[in-house]
Amino acid sequence: MSGPIKAEQFADWAYYPELLARPVPRYTSYPTAAEFVEESFELRQRISLGALTGPVSIYLHIPYCEEICWYCGCNTGAANKRHRLTAYLEALHREIALVADMLDPSVHIEHIAFGGGSPNAVPPTEFVRLIDALVLAFRFVRPALSVELDPRTLTRDWLTAIRGIGVTRVSLGVQTLNPAVQEAIGRVQPIEMIETAVAGLRAAGVGSINFDLMYGLPHQDDAVLAETLAQSARMGPDRIALFGYAHVPHMIPRQRRIDGSDLPDQRGRFRMAARGARQLMDAGYQAVGFDHFALPDDPLARAARSGTLRRNFQGFTEDPASTLIGLGASAISEMPGLMVQNEKNPGRYRMLIGADQLAGRKGLETTAEDARRAALIEALLCKGAAKIDADLLNAVRSRLEPFAAVGLVSLERGWLRLEAGAAPYARAIAAVFDAYRSEERSFSSAI
Repeated sequence: MSGPIKAEQFADWAYYPELLARPVPRYTSYPTAAEFVEESFELRQRISLGALTGPVSIYLHIPYCEEICWYCGCNTGAANKRHRLTAYLEALHREIALVADMLDPSVHIEHIAFGGGSPNAVPPTEFVRLIDALVLAFRFVRPALSVELDPRTLTRDWLTAIRGIGVTRVSLGVQTLNPAVQEAIGRVQPIEMIETAVAGLRAAGVGSINFDLMYGLPHQDDAVLAETLAQSARMGPDRIALFGYAHVPHMIPRQRRIDGSDLPDQRGRFRMAARGARQLMDAGYQAVGFDHFALPDDPLARAARSGTLRRNFQGFTEDPASTLIGLGASAISEMPGLMVQNEKNPGRYRMLIGADQLAGRKGLETTAEDARRAALIEALLCKGAAKIDADLLNAVRSRLEPFAAVGLVSLERGWLRLEAGAAPYARAIAAVFDAYRSEERSFSSAI
């Protein structure tokens, strides 16, 4: 019954607003970060790091941008005070050394990801220094190296660094190519800037380029989104992530600069997501999960077809490692039995690391039941089907019934399958198995 999500799951989407009414997590992990408790996790962090074996992935967070976009929900600040950025990088170097000293020699790194913020808010020479520090501190086995980049600050020197280091994958923050929408979200970047960035990255040897795009933005309608998707596809990115904008100004003050009355309603968002998915598939992209698309030869598309697709804090991935070490302010580590998040405030993070303490200040010790549900949720979101134990199925059957009644899911011999048209409801269906969703939290719209 298991297998990759099929393209037909994006065809002829039916709109059931009552099934999308409740905001749900994106399930880049289970349990989600909303369940983390605030306390020092340093001792548990040290014990867990010392017990690791085998392949591990690393994520490094750079919480700075040259310009702050109004829509952004990331933990980031302006990089206009160089002494703060310099002090942060010194702390990151120290954390790399601290963590590496705790690892067993059998641990090796296969994937490295830089995110933010914008890693290219850092001078390219400092980025090279970080790579050198990682190479000296950890044991690598042909690591894949990915970096999130802001096209507005992608300089020639940065492209030279990317070529020299051997970056294999880049994600460009594009969001929209419509000038009016760009003005409304505080991210002005003409299409020529994106085209120049793509050409420069290809010349630098980057084999896989991702575009982050958004629907549900102010002044954005079906035609505006369709134009952005067509322009993007013509530039030939290997991957496209099409996310729904989450407008939560009560949680993210910078979003108050966006007028909520200029945003499409839920029906409009649903229509954009459906038509956008169909347009990208008609352009030759394969649907991966519920919001990613990749050219058929890209490793992400191959993972979706082979049933090896996974989900972690960066979204859908072909990375098989089940352990992730997060470095930097607010970075999250996921290790057997433990999830831990570093101190979010860069200043306090620097103080902790400067005192040779690990910076984990939020987290959760996970249980066997958490692991069971996590595997089930990941299988549903990545493969479109999951085997469910009888006790769990009996516990959630009534919550599954509304989805089954309209043909979005089917049950057979203990297997739950997402049927055609279920993609926009995938997170809502996964939430049925979330033991922590007994009370209302602040999450993104289900579509």
